[in-house]
Amino acid sequence: MKVKVISRSTDEFTRERSQDLQRVFRNFDPSLRTQEKAVEYVRALNAAKLDKIFARPFIGAMDGHRDSIKCMAKNPNYLKAIFSGSDDGDIRLWDLASRRTVCRFPGQQGAVQGLTVSTDGSVLVSCGSDCTVRLWNVPDANLADLDSLSDNSAKTKTNSIAWNPMEPMNFTAANEDCNCYSYDARKLDEAKCVHKDHVSAVMDIDFSPTGREFVTGSYDRTVRIFQYIGGHSQEVYHTKRMQRVFCVKYSCDGSYVISGSDDTNLRLWKAKASEQLGVVLPREKKKQEYLEAVKNRYKHLPEVKRIVRHRHLPKPIYKAANLRRTMIEAERRKEQRRKAHSAPGSIVTESIRKRRIIKEVE
Repeated sequence: MKVKVISRSTDEFTRERSQDLQRVFRNFDPSLRTQEKAVEYVRALNAAKLDKIFARPFIGAMDGHRDSIKCMAKNPNYLKAIFSGSDDGDIRLWDLASRRTVCRFPGQQGAVQGLTVSTDGSVLVSCGSDCTVRLWNVPDANLADLDSLSDNSAKTKTNSIAWNPMEPMNFTAANEDCNCYSYDARKLDEAKCVHKDHVSAVMDIDFSPTGREFVTGSYDRTVRIFQYIGGHSQEVYHTKRMQRVFCVKYSCDGSYVISGSDDTNLRLWKAKASEQLGVVLPREKKKQEYLEAVKNRYKHLPEVKRIVRHRHLPKPIYKAANLRRTMIEAERRKEQRRKAHSAPGSIVTESIRKRRIIKEVE
C-alpha cells in the first residue's frame, strides 16, 4: 500500500507578522485542472464587465476662456503643461495637475488658429486670423515675464502651424491660400512656399507617445480613441454640456487626453477609462495585468466581444448612426437592382473604372 504525504516546511509557510501575505501552494498541472479554460473564460467575462462599471474617464474641466478653443500645444519640457488658444485671441498656459491658468499671452488679434512649441520648449509660436505669426518667450518654472519676440504679417489667414523637429529653428504654417510656408525663427520676414497641393483640412488628431493609439475630436461632440491598426473606436468620451470638439491632445506621458471644445472649456480625460489613478500596489498591478491578458485571450468570443465593443452614445449620435447605416444599405440595394435589370456591360462598376484608369496611366 502506497501512502502519499505532503511535506511542507513550517518556516516557509508560516507568516512572521500578521501583516504578511499568506503563502498559498498551487499545482498548475493541466491534468489536475480540467476546468481551467472555463474558469478563465468566466474571469475574462467578469473583467470586461468590471471595466464598464468602473469606467470613469472624465477627470475635470478647466474654465477660463471666453470663446471657442481652437488649438492646443504641448510643452516638451513639462509633462503637466499645455497651451491653448481661443477665437478671442486669448492664449493661455495651463497646469494640468492643478487645472488652473499659469499665465496668459496677450497681443494676438483675432482668432488663434494654431500653436506650436519649439523642440527645446523655450519658444511658443502662434498664428491666427489677423494674418500674423508671433513668437513668445515661454516662462520657465519660476514664471518669468512674458515677451513677444517678434511677429510677421502674412498675406492670408493662417490656419495651423507646426514646428519642425529635425530643424530646431524652422516651423511651417498652413494658410488659407491652400499653401504651406516655411519660416526661420531668426528671419520671420522671409517665408518660403513649400507645399501647394493642400485642398482640405481636418478638425484635429493626435497620436499617443507610443504611436499605438490616436485620439480624434469631431463635430458630433465626442472624443474617440482608436487603435492604430484597429477599425472601431476603443473609447468614446462625451458629456452633456460638451459641444463641438475642435482640438485634442495626448499628454506627454500618454496617460491623459485633453480636449478643447466650442463651450470654452478644456477637459481632462483618462487615456484608459477604467484605469485606477494613484498608487497601485504590486499585487494589484499583477492582478490587473493578468485580467488584461485573460481578456485579450478570449476577446474573440461573442459574449466578451459584445461587452468590450459596447459603447453608450448620446441619442442624437445613435440616431444619426442608424440613419447613415440605413442610407448605405438602401444605396447598396439600389445598385444591386440596377445591375440586375441592366444590359451586361452597360454599368461601369468601381473596379472596372479603376482598371481603366490604370490602363490609361500605363
